[in-house]
Amino acid sequence: MPLSENENGGHSPLKFAPNTARRLRAMVGGLALFLAAGFIIVEVRHIRIDRRLAADSIRQAASATPVEVVTAKSLPTGRPLSLPGETAAWFESVIYARVNGYVGSWSADIGDHVEKGQILASIETPELDAQLAAAKAKLRASDAQVNLREAEANFAETTYIRWRDSPKGVVSEQEREDKKALYASAQANLAAAHAEVNVDQSEVDRLNSFVEFKQVTAPYSGTITERRIDIGNLVSAGSSAQTTPLYRMSKADPIRIFVEVPQSAATDLMKPGIAAEVMANDLAGRRFKGKVTRTAEAIDPKSRTFRAEIDLPNPDLALLPGMYVQVEFELPNNGAVQVPASAMLFLPDGPHVAVVDADSKVHFASVAIARDDGSVIELSSGVANGDKVVLNISNQVGEGDKVEVTAIDGARVAGK
Repeated sequence: MPLSENENGGHSPLKFAPNTARRLRAMVGGLALFLAAGFIIVEVRHIRIDRRLAADSIRQAASATPVEVVTAKSLPTGRPLSLPGETAAWFESVIYARVNGYVGSWSADIGDHVEKGQILASIETPELDAQLAAAKAKLRASDAQVNLREAEANFAETTYIRWRDSPKGVVSEQEREDKKALYASAQANLAAAHAEVNVDQSEVDRLNSFVEFKQVTAPYSGTITERRIDIGNLVSAGSSAQTTPLYRMSKADPIRIFVEVPQSAATDLMKPGIAAEVMANDLAGRRFKGKVTRTAEAIDPKSRTFRAEIDLPNPDLALLPGMYVQVEFELPNNGAVQVPASAMLFLPDGPHVAVVDADSKVHFASVAIARDDGSVIELSSGVANGDKVVLNISNQVGEGDKVEVTAIDGARVAGK
């Protein structure tokens, strides 16, 4: 109760008029009723909202999730595979000099088609010529020495025979043994002279073999692709890094095609005999048919590819060594089916796809990937031809859930 100050400085309860007290009590009661009514209205509204959300959730759970599906399709009999390739010459050789000298003449230039054994250049070899002349002179001297040793051996032989057959008492035994020793020495000198002739003849033959290399000839029929010599150039025998080659030539008929095949196609292309078509953009779409001739039969651990080689006849030399080409293969069909990459689900236990059955229910099938081409996946098991596979399935859809198909293979379903 409110207090008021009295005459003695103390306080006493404040007194209101009876009407004022009644009005205050009425105001307090009305405010309480107003607050109670507001609280009830808010609670009722919350209850209605909760009931509406629960009803919506029940309706959404009962309704089918809309999905788009595609049809899993079997691969055609021959699966196409296109890979880049590179041409290479059947033979390619760098021709070096086999003798020291200088270029006296040359007759083959870049772009010339030459035959096997054709002379490409001639090398002048004054040092070799002098060495050969000296070796021949030494051989003639050795032959003369043989004639001398033969005469000495013949004289020693006849002398020894006379002394050997003389009656005892006419010559002494010591003289007879001396003649025998002289005869044996003459025979040894003759044998040494013959050996010296053989040595000198071998040296002449060796130098004569180098004389043949004064004429630089083509090792096979082909095309000169590079000339590095001119008249008067000094050349050295050998093929070291400091030695300048004379020519480079190649044979391009037939021609080789090298292709780096990815590991995913190893089982199909590792063995020879697979048909292939080679195309070059520079040849206006011309196609060359061939087959895989040989493969490396080993996968490079760095690139995860292996090399396949195709041999093609090239009589008109339309394909040149070093060209970039496109190679198309026809791979056999191993019963695989194709689905878009967007249909794949990678779960903890492996790759899966969501298949919609005839009752519009979803089933998650475990699959095995045969080949991944980026946008299209080839599956070797888990899905059959004609199965309806869901694209971009929501993670809210579970096994056995009912769905509503709104589009098949990109075409909208009527009424959806």
